Amino acid sequence: MDPALKEKLKTLPSAPGVYFHKNKDGEIIYVGKAAVLKNRVRQYFHNDEKDPKTAALVQEIATTDWVVVDTEMDALFLESEMIKRYMPKWNILLRDDKNVSYVRIDFTEKVPYVSLTRQPLGDRATYIGPFYAKGPVEKSLRTLRKIFPFYDRPYDGKKSLNTDLGLTPGLEIGKSTPKKYKANLKKLERYLNGERKKLMSDLEKEMKDAAKKEDFESAAEYRNELMGLQELRKKIVFSDKEFFDLGKDEALSELQSLLNLEKPPRRIEGYDISHLSGADTVASMVVFVNGASDRSEYRKFKIRTSKNDDAKSMTEVISRRLKHKEWDYPDLIILDGGKNQLNAVEPLLKPLNIPVIGRNKSGDHSHSAAVVLEIPGKGQVTLDKSSRLARLVAHIDEESHRFAVTYHSLLRRKSLFK
Repeated sequence: MDPALKEKLKTLPSAPGVYFHKNKDGEIIYVGKAAVLKNRVRQYFHNDEKDPKTAALVQEIATTDWVVVDTEMDALFLESEMIKRYMPKWNILLRDDKNVSYVRIDFTEKVPYVSLTRQPLGDRATYIGPFYAKGPVEKSLRTLRKIFPFYDRPYDGKKSLNTDLGLTPGLEIGKSTPKKYKANLKKLERYLNGERKKLMSDLEKEMKDAAKKEDFESAAEYRNELMGLQELRKKIVFSDKEFFDLGKDEALSELQSLLNLEKPPRRIEGYDISHLSGADTVASMVVFVNGASDRSEYRKFKIRTSKNDDAKSMTEVISRRLKHKEWDYPDLIILDGGKNQLNAVEPLLKPLNIPVIGRNKSGDHSHSAAVVLEIPGKGQVTLDKSSRLARLVAHIDEESHRFAVTYHSLLRRKSLFK
C-alpha cells in the first residue's frame, strides 16, 4: 500500500458516512456507504479473501476520501445520489441488480401500500430510488414507519399487530381516512426524495396553523411528526480537513473554465417545460448545490400565459423565479432547449449577471442523447459523454425533465377525473 494512503486510513473516523475510492488520475472509481467508516474502508486493504473483481478494484485505488454523516440513513441517501451523479465504473462492474431497490407507492389505489422492487414497472405507481442495497432501505423504512405509518401489503381491512403498534394509519379501526393517509404517504415520499428541510418547515407551519384554528388534535399530530423528523434531521457534515469538497469538484471546475466564470458555480438551477399539445403546461426548477441535488429547493410552476411555446413558457418561469428574492440566486442556469429558449431568457438574466446555457437535445430525450451545450457567444459545444462535466449536465437535465413530467402527469390525471 502507498505510504501516504496508509497514513490517511489511520484518520478514518468511527462514524457513518460515504467513501470515494479514486484512481491515480483522481477519478472516482467506486462509491460506498458505511455504518462505521473506519471498519468498512480498511476491510478493502486488510482482507486477503477477496473475490477477483474486488481485488482488481483495490489494485486501482490510489487514494480514498470520505464524507461523514450522522446516520446510516443519511449515508444510504447520499450514496444513492453520488452513484447517480458520478456513475463510477466499479459500482457498475460490481453491482448485483438483485441488490438495487426502489420504493414503490401506487397513489392511484384507494389505499396504497409501500413495497420494495428491483425494477420500476411501466405502471402508474411512483418509484423512488434507486438505492444500492436492500437491507439498509428496509431498515430506513422501519424507522420512518414510526413517523409516517403505512401499510406494507395490500389493504384487507383487518386489524393486525401493526395496528396495535401504531405502524399502520389505522383505517381498519377508524383512526384515519384514505385521504389523510395519502397525505402522510406524500410526506414519506418527500423525505425519501431528500426534501427533509422543506418538509420540516411545512410541518411546522401546518402545526402552527392548526393551533391557531384550535384544531389541537391535528396540531399534535403535526408536532409528533416534526419531533420524529427532528430526531432524524441530519445534514452532510464535512470534516475540518475537507477530505472531500464537492465545491472543488472537477466537473464544476470544467464549467468554470468553459464559461469563463470567476469561480466554480456553487448553485446551479435546471429548468424544463412539459406539456401535451399545449395542455397542462408546467415548468420545473431543480437545484444542485456543489454538484449534488438539493431536492428541498426544487420548485414547480403552472404556466399561465403561453401553452404551446416553450420559449415563451421559459420566459415566464424565469421571470417568476427571479421575483423570489428569498431564494438564493443561481451561479448558473441550465435550460432544456437551444437558441430560442436562450434568446428568450437572456435579457432577464444579463442585468443580474447570471450566466445561462442550454442543453440542445434536438428532440432526443433518451439516456443515450449526446450532451450538446448551447452557449451564448460560443454556439454549440459537444461534450465527451464519458467526461465528468457531461455526466453532471446530463444528470441536472434528466432531473429537471423528470420533475417536470411528473408534475405534468399529476395535473393530467386530475383533469381527467374532473
